[in-house]
Amino acid sequence: MTKREEWKSRLGFIWAAVGSAVGLGNIWRFPYVVGENGGALFVLLYLICLAAVAFPILVAEIVIGRKAKSSPYRSFLSLGKSKVWGAGGKLTIVTGFLVSSFYGVIAGWTLGYLVQAFFGNLTNFVSDVEAVSYFEKVTSSPVWSLSTFFLLMGCCYWILSCGVKKGIEGANKVMMPLLMVVLFLLAMRGLVLPGGGEALKFLFAPDFSQLSGRVVLMALGQAFFSLSLGQGTMVTYGSYLSKKENIATTTLPIALFGLFISLFAGIAIFSVVFSGGGAISSGEGLMFEALPVAFSKMRGGYFFCLLFFGLIFMAGLTSQISALEPLIAFLVDEKRWNRRRATLIAVIASFLVGIPSALSFGPWKKMHFFEFVSGVSVNLLIPIGGLLAAILAGWRWGLKNSMEHLWEGAEEFFARKPFVESYLRFSIKYLAPVTTIIILFDQLF
Repeated sequence: MTKREEWKSRLGFIWAAVGSAVGLGNIWRFPYVVGENGGALFVLLYLICLAAVAFPILVAEIVIGRKAKSSPYRSFLSLGKSKVWGAGGKLTIVTGFLVSSFYGVIAGWTLGYLVQAFFGNLTNFVSDVEAVSYFEKVTSSPVWSLSTFFLLMGCCYWILSCGVKKGIEGANKVMMPLLMVVLFLLAMRGLVLPGGGEALKFLFAPDFSQLSGRVVLMALGQAFFSLSLGQGTMVTYGSYLSKKENIATTTLPIALFGLFISLFAGIAIFSVVFSGGGAISSGEGLMFEALPVAFSKMRGGYFFCLLFFGLIFMAGLTSQISALEPLIAFLVDEKRWNRRRATLIAVIASFLVGIPSALSFGPWKKMHFFEFVSGVSVNLLIPIGGLLAAILAGWRWGLKNSMEHLWEGAEEFFARKPFVESYLRFSIKYLAPVTTIIILFDQLF
């Protein structure tokens, strides 16, 4: 077996993982699911799920990957020591592939909007009605949706075929810091708008009368989705991580960056929505409908619009390549294909499977294919994948083995902060799997 690639540095891994975790899930999906599921109540539940369930499973997935040094399938198979666990690993790969099929459509929209921003077509809206009409016009066009999706997948092939160090790691080191700065500026700009205060109230003053099982499930799904859990990505990225790295301190920035980006995106978007009197529950188009109105009204709007959609395109691109990477790793490890061939097959397959999602906003709108695939992936398959990782690390492979491996490269850290180990032990073995099972059971039965 050829020597497995590794990240050049700890910082390179962090930025790659942040690039996977921080993307359209935080900037596109988070605001619109907040708008549809109770505002601040959803945010509160999201934070709870992030701390109690998602972060411990993030650690578990990376431990599994670093220990096995292989694809999710081989990692689950070798540590679970049965074909059933190997099938669980394959399920996470399939989940990541399905995510890439619908996620690439939205990432393609960002590319299309970047082109429109360049030509100045996104900074001349007088009202949110015009922005909504424009969004519906372009996304309902089969030619526009399929062409932007196709070009996005071409960019993915180019980056992924370059490998871990030159492709994934190099692309994220530049894009992620820039994106954070721009979103912070947009959030600060939003706060001085007439709707800034109302946006903060909507995001941070929970109304517990809206509590329901569906809202809890959506919050759990978003917590998993925002950290790229349950889809083989973090297991795969962990397999490229050196044993000398401290997993506990390496993973914390990933979760925090994702959280802050989500909140900044929420402030930026909802301040514009409340200022213009738009609908907070306008679904998948919320980001594309709200921000162009803000750019149209602000000084230097053309520059900020171009910069934002350029960076959001790159954020979507980095998340898309992370969703495809588990399948590529599987084809390289199990089929012994070279990386370029594996990447080409994965990219083509994702594009073909994603065509119905791309057409779901136009000719095939009544089929609701996009809603079905995204709903099943985010609210069912991703939590199941994360649950399997927690059970594998906490029970099947064993908490003792997991924690011993977690200690590698982190001996001094855990010696100084034993409460972190206690928190991870309890969460991985009991809290994360039990919470996930209860929420899934409540929704399924």
